[in-house]
Amino acid sequence: MVDAVLFDLDGVIVDSEPVWEEVRRAYVAAHGGTWQSDTQRRLMGMSTDEWAAYLSGELGVDRSPEQVAAEVVAEMTRRYAERVPLIDDADEVVRRMAARWPLGLASSSPTRLIAAALAATGLADAFGATMSTEETARGKPAPDVWLAVAARLGVDPTRCVAVEDSSNGVRSAAAAGMRVVAIPHGSYPLDPDAEALADVLLASVDALTPDVVDRLG
Repeated sequence: MVDAVLFDLDGVIVDSEPVWEEVRRAYVAAHGGTWQSDTQRRLMGMSTDEWAAYLSGELGVDRSPEQVAAEVVAEMTRRYAERVPLIDDADEVVRRMAARWPLGLASSSPTRLIAAALAATGLADAFGATMSTEETARGKPAPDVWLAVAARLGVDPTRCVAVEDSSNGVRSAAAAGMRVVAIPHGSYPLDPDAEALADVLLASVDALTPDVVDRLG
């Protein structure tokens, strides 16, 4: 049996990964850093503290990690105020799942961006527990955020289905002992090892139905 369905936010409900990449690329360029070929792949799933330290340290940005986090998140907040890029039918899929199971949200976005996204999409009431990796010791691919959301919902993580798009997200949910539905973004395919960890691979979020989840149970 499946006791709960847990969603990632970026890349699953909102198509924000390209926005994050655009904002952070521009920030790195504007502040003396050097964007690497594997930077976006490495960033996906990192907590705010982790990616801010990475930009400040490994990429050579001339700002402290605290300044990096504050300035990048401020620009993302400005972008969200203009438009939150909801993925087509994602809100309907979430509502469809909420009619059957308790839902949780385990995201690497900062808490205030999670709140902004859920408010803009009208989905705030659909989730019984939401958490940012800002609130955990480690970001994805560590399992911390998934385990914490399951604990808040009062469910066994091994009886949860996690919905993810990124390689680090899939690794994270699998490490938490969850069944994983992977919906990779067309611009950011899964690494082979992460794809092997997914129990189900879907082409788009609207392919996620209660039958898919039931089969995982």
